[in-house]
Amino acid sequence: MLDRPTKQQNPGAVSAALAELTALFGNRLVTSLAVREQHANITTWHPVAPPDAVVFPQNTHDVQQIVRICAGHRVPVIPFGTGTSLEGHTNAPFGGVSIDLKDMNRILEVHPADFDCVVEPGVTRKRLNDELRDRGLFFSVDPGADASLGGMASTGASGTTTVRYGTMKDNVVSLKVVLPNGELMSTARRARKTSAGYDLTNLMVGAEGTLGIITELTLKLHGIPEAISAAVCRFPSVDAACRAAITAIQSGIPMARVELLDEMQVRVCNAYSKLNLPEQPMLFLEFHGSEAGVAEQATRFGELASEFGSAGFEWTRGTEDRTRLWQARHDMFWAIASYRAGAKVVVTDVCVPISQLAECVAAARKEIECAGLIAPIVGHVGDGNFHASLMVMMDDSGEVARAKAFIERLASLAIAADGTCTGEHGIGEGKKHFLLPEYGEAAVEVMRTLKHALDPDDIMNPGKVV
Repeated sequence: MLDRPTKQQNPGAVSAALAELTALFGNRLVTSLAVREQHANITTWHPVAPPDAVVFPQNTHDVQQIVRICAGHRVPVIPFGTGTSLEGHTNAPFGGVSIDLKDMNRILEVHPADFDCVVEPGVTRKRLNDELRDRGLFFSVDPGADASLGGMASTGASGTTTVRYGTMKDNVVSLKVVLPNGELMSTARRARKTSAGYDLTNLMVGAEGTLGIITELTLKLHGIPEAISAAVCRFPSVDAACRAAITAIQSGIPMARVELLDEMQVRVCNAYSKLNLPEQPMLFLEFHGSEAGVAEQATRFGELASEFGSAGFEWTRGTEDRTRLWQARHDMFWAIASYRAGAKVVVTDVCVPISQLAECVAAARKEIECAGLIAPIVGHVGDGNFHASLMVMMDDSGEVARAKAFIERLASLAIAADGTCTGEHGIGEGKKHFLLPEYGEAAVEVMRTLKHALDPDDIMNPGKVV
């Protein structure tokens, strides 16, 4: 098992804080072990570290009250969205209070003329898009899971559409954040750009709840394209698929999605999603635009792919076929989880400059094979981000050790290629030690200084990031 941090917690302070919270929130404060464990980490191999209690606020004022009480007793607070993060973000290694934001799920405003909306953090991306569809609008960031928008902002999420529409950092206009002292801060106005002062919005996006708790988001929206087409393109090797995707981007083909699956991932998807795809490396693609535009984009990509030995290029504009294809992509975690009975799925990600992608993926595959691990590879190859999903038998100490060593090696390979140890999963508990080799001491010290200045008592999601 991975090492678990230790920190002195005052039981009397916790009891006093919970007594005050119970007086205010009644049965919206829950201390049962089952609920507390549900709010700890469950999607990877970090040891489950439940909080002392879970509280369910219904508005920003509730969150302020919770934070002020906890701050008064120096009790940690850990924000919780839907629990789909992958690096132990919702664990409570030092105890404390989990703040579950699921009841803060109102879509407050939609401004079609400005292509933006204002939402509470518990709204999920699918629900937002369901509400926006009749207005001809959509929110673009798609991490796969139906995550909460507050959680997506907090972890700096991205996903399948990043190649065209960008990450959460590109799609959050402003935030309202409850700071560690309980004060409420607005990070910006609704204007699409500003040069006034520090960029507080992007300081909070990706801070993983260590600097404050997001209670409201203003998000950029996009118009639903006139036409959408999806395609599957097979290749003789992962290297050929990567190089085709890189060349397409360099050639200016405006792909909305371009996802790599190695042959093992295709096999897993076929078994779980009842597909019948040839078990070869392939790209899932999607094109957005006018009817003529998407046809031209698909044709251009097909011609380019043939130069890299593409064995087949099939595309469709049918909504049902397209939805089935991308649902299989979104179900990959659960597909992998069901593939090797008894194994724990450990998903790790890195991101490199796209010119280094093919070499890094090849190196990752070689490392997996040399370590005797079972791990399909899938990636958002349009932005250089890829994932290895290890299926690890946790009762096999040798296999666990080899998996840990692989994750370390992969992150080091990415950093050596001038990339990052995580493109979208975040640092959480699991990757803190990579910040120093990635950024250097000076930058990490600035992060520590910011954390201490805003949160001197270290109550905001302690044990994460820095």
